[in-house]
Amino acid sequence: GPAKVPLVGTISGADTLRQPISANPNSRYMFHVRASYADETEAIVNQMVSIGLRSIAVFYQNDGFGKAGLDGVTAALKKHNLTPSAVGTVERNSLNVNAAVQSIAKGNPQAVVMVTLYKPTAAFVRAMKRAGQNPMFMTLSPVGTEQLVQELGPEARGIGISQVVPYPWNDIVPVVRDYQKLGAKSGNYSYYGLEAYLTARTMVEGLRRAGRDLSREKLVTALESMNGTDFGGYRVNYSGTARHGSRFVELTVIGPGGKVLR
Repeated sequence: GPAKVPLVGTISGADTLRQPISANPNSRYMFHVRASYADETEAIVNQMVSIGLRSIAVFYQNDGFGKAGLDGVTAALKKHNLTPSAVGTVERNSLNVNAAVQSIAKGNPQAVVMVTLYKPTAAFVRAMKRAGQNPMFMTLSPVGTEQLVQELGPEARGIGISQVVPYPWNDIVPVVRDYQKLGAKSGNYSYYGLEAYLTARTMVEGLRRAGRDLSREKLVTALESMNGTDFGGYRVNYSGTARHGSRFVELTVIGPGGKVLR
């Protein structure tokens, strides 16, 4: 039978991993920390619509991540009685973006949500600019913020990125201060580093609540008791039926010199 080992925190925000326990018994052992791709796309779409954008295209990679993002954007747009104005795709691990650029540029969109990792994102932005297109570009946290800045250089400026943990370079948020203290020797803060720290905090809190004579079942029960646990500006919620963790999403933009701005 299944080992029933609890899994705490995965970098994926895909809905396929977030099915209700009633639909998938294995979900009982998945304790997510980060917000989902649906949470990220909803924050992006709501921001775009609130500033008056209506023509929003989607560029996505043809895999679970990309399709989850496309579904998320489509669902969020539907709430505003909108649909994606154009859609283009790129194969996983490919930089062949020409077909996507053609289909998206045709519609002259005001904005493009890119559900892609940093290399195809960079190739797409460059090719769109060559095609005379300058929409608002937005992408999701898995893009790899630091890698995108390296890949695009000055051309990265103005690209928006949704983040699922607080800004790691500023110590106003208590949990970021804690993370920085631990990494003080390196000073090399990052979104992935902070996410790993928050995942570790979640696990340690579960272990603390489980107490002595630890077992897998005890850990599951202990994690389920963490309803509204606040690590200082970042809150996780679990219960007997819920495994979502956090819904924290913050939009950032790449500014001059590749600096991430809130």
